[in-house]
Order: sequence, then C-alpha cells, then structure tokens
Amino acid sequence: MKPILALTLLALTAQPNPYHQLGRAVLKELIETNTTPAHGNTTDAAEKLAARFRAAGFAETDIQVIGPEDRDKNFIVRYHGRPGGTLKPILLIAHLDVVEAKREDWSVDPFVLTEKDGYFYGRGTQDVKGGGATLATALLRLKSEGFVPNRDIILALTAGEEGGEGETYNGVQWLITNHRNLIDAEYCINVDAGGGEMDKGKRTIFDVQAAEKVYHSVSLTAKNPGGHSSLPRPDNAIYALSKALDRLSQYAFPAQPNQIVRAYFDKAALAAPPALAADMKRVAAGNADAATYARLSKTPLYNAQLRTTCVATELSGGHAENALPQTARAVVNCRMLPDAAPMDVERTLVRVIADTSVHLAPIDTAKPSPPSPLRPDVFNAIDAAVKAQWGAMPIVPEMETGATDGLYLRNAGIPVYGLSGIFIDINDVRAHGKDERILVSAFDDALDFTYSLIKRLTG
Repeated sequence: MKPILALTLLALTAQPNPYHQLGRAVLKELIETNTTPAHGNTTDAAEKLAARFRAAGFAETDIQVIGPEDRDKNFIVRYHGRPGGTLKPILLIAHLDVVEAKREDWSVDPFVLTEKDGYFYGRGTQDVKGGGATLATALLRLKSEGFVPNRDIILALTAGEEGGEGETYNGVQWLITNHRNLIDAEYCINVDAGGGEMDKGKRTIFDVQAAEKVYHSVSLTAKNPGGHSSLPRPDNAIYALSKALDRLSQYAFPAQPNQIVRAYFDKAALAAPPALAADMKRVAAGNADAATYARLSKTPLYNAQLRTTCVATELSGGHAENALPQTARAVVNCRMLPDAAPMDVERTLVRVIADTSVHLAPIDTAKPSPPSPLRPDVFNAIDAAVKAQWGAMPIVPEMETGATDGLYLRNAGIPVYGLSGIFIDINDVRAHGKDERILVSAFDDALDFTYSLIKRLTG
C-alpha cells in the first residue's frame, strides 16, 4: 500500500463517529440536568429533549412534555410510520429521574459527565440515563436518514420511577390512566432491565427481561405493657420480635421456577462452567432435586430467581433506655413470584414466625405483574442485532428480581421486554451507588446496537 493512501485511510478511520458524538452530547445533557426528586426535576430534561427533537424536524404535535406536576413532567415523542399501516406502535421507555448522589461521597461530581480511564462517570449512567440516551439518539439518527418504519415508534422518557413503589405519582402509571393514547402499543422495550452481561471484561450473555417479581412489604409489631427497666420480665417486645425475625431468617420459600426462569437457566447454562451448567439444565428440564436447588441458592441472584423472598429491611423499638419496650417493629420486604398470592405469602410468614404476640400487617397493596410472552419476532430481532454487533451469544429470558415501570404496562395488557445495549460487568454494578459509571466503549456500542434493533423491529 502506498504511504499516502495508508495515511488517508488512517485519517478516515480516526474521524469521530457523528452518531457517537451525538449520543455523548445527549448523555451529557441528561447527566448534567439534576433530576433527583429532592433537588432537581425531570421537566428541565424533558424540555431539553423536546428542543432537540424539534430541531431534528419532529412536528410540534408529535412532541409532548406532560405530567400532573410542574417539576416532574414526562417526555413523549411519536415517530410516524408508513401511511396507512395497520400495525400497532412499539413503545420505548426509560425513566429520567435518578436517586440522590452526594458530591462528598463521590470521587467526581455526580452531576457532571466525566470521562476517565475509559469510563463515563455520572449519576444515571447505569440507571438509566445511559439507556435513555441510546433510545433518543437512535430516533434522531433514523430521522436524519429518512427512515420510514412499518409502524409508529413511541419514545417515553418518564418521571417518578425512583420515588419508590409507594409513590403516589409515577409517570408511566399516570400516562396509562390519563393519556393511554399517547403510549398505547403492541409491546414495549424497556432499557431499565436486562441487557448485556460482562464478566471481567468478557461479554457472556444477553438478558431479556420478560417478567418481574412483585413488590410487597409487611410490618411485624410486638407490643408489651412495658415497665421500669430495673424490673425486667421475660415477655419483652424486643426479644419477641428478635426471635420472630430469627425464625424468618432461617426460612426459605419453596423453589418454584416458572416458564421464564426455566428458560433463563436453559440459556444461561450455555455460558456457565460445567457443574453449574448441569444444575441449570436440571432446572430447565424440570427435574431438579433439593440438592440442585440448594447449590444454586447459594448464589443470591439464582436464589431470588427460584423463589419468593422476604427479608427484614427496617427495625425500631423501645422509647427510653431506662424503660422496658412497649413496642418493637420491623419492616419485611417481600419480592414475590409473579403468580404468588400476597395473602398466601402473609399466611406463610405468620406460620414461620409462630408467635401470636407478633402482629403482621400489610404496608402496601401488592401489584401483580403477569409475565410477557416470549415472542419469536422480538427475540429473533434481538438475536440478529446482538450477532451483528458482538457476535453470537446466548439470548437469555429473565425474571427481574427488582421492580420497574414494566409493572404498570404489563398490567395494562402491554407486554414488556427489558434490555439495554450497554454491557455492564457483573462485578461492577454501581446503580444507586457511588461513582456510578459505564464503559465509554460499551456506550458507543449500545448506540449502534439500539439503532440496529429498532430498525429490525420496525423495518
């Protein structure tokens, strides 16, 4: 090769990718807009996104900044498909709000996008402004290329997800109740779940969340007449509650893997060491024994996939250091399998506690979330996009052990598939933690993957 030609090719390959640059600009704008419930708001972020989409040629009537609270509005944009098409839209979602981050806890400013040592640092890079930026950038790129999808594409970046399950206002829930027409779809892609896993820098599997566990908290309360601490008695409220919690800590709900969990273990086995793979295959085939479940349950993730879990999360008791306690109270948070009945779980807890002096009461109303069907068209498109970007790897259906906005959509009859193109190392999960970060290369790859996936789903 002639030296001049070689230098020309080198210069061309060194040129920055304009869509990666756009994606980084969107990510920077989102990270540097404080959207914490206490000190920021999502409306500012929504308005900035609206300005970008107007500048890209989206009609004003297709852009919505909407919500019941001035500080916590949602951003919605509709990308129109082929005229006269009969297919229902697909919905793309992420949430704009993030949990609090204190500057003194971080090594960098959490509300400044900082590139360091090959990573982007900032609150929301993992959860989930990074994913939201890939969705927004993909639609902006498709618009610039004149792409006409075979159906409408709706992007909804919402508020209220991080407020907790007891929050009265949630963006997705509010939209379903008050403006379903804006987000009604055949199915939804949610970047706040699933996605690529890495282990020590090696890509291993690609998860697709098709179900999630059900959030339900109860209180355990022990009461006692109390008295002076100089005259102790055996019936102590704190002791009674402590014994109840100890019994609870030693109990495990039975393993009951559902269709999604069996599919998860079947696919995850392809990337697992031989002994672990054998146990996973037994679960997938429906012939796992107690020893198999015991081995898998030593790993918290697998344990949570297999069964309903209940764990003590808050504790309080007594009213003075020189008085016998009149009340002791604990909060127990349960993550139930999708088909578990809350009353059955509560009855089990009462039986395990085995003390009528400890009273159990529900704190919230559990909201069941039915699993989404494993649609071949969706999974085939995901598989093709993954192969095109990174090569072949297992596409693994999973049940989320936490909770996402997919809950509200599934209950409204809209199937949800959770996946993010941003690969996260399983040993470096920093969502909600200090120095939250994502690999710069993983973000760039995700921009290309998300663009490719949306084209495959709507082309």
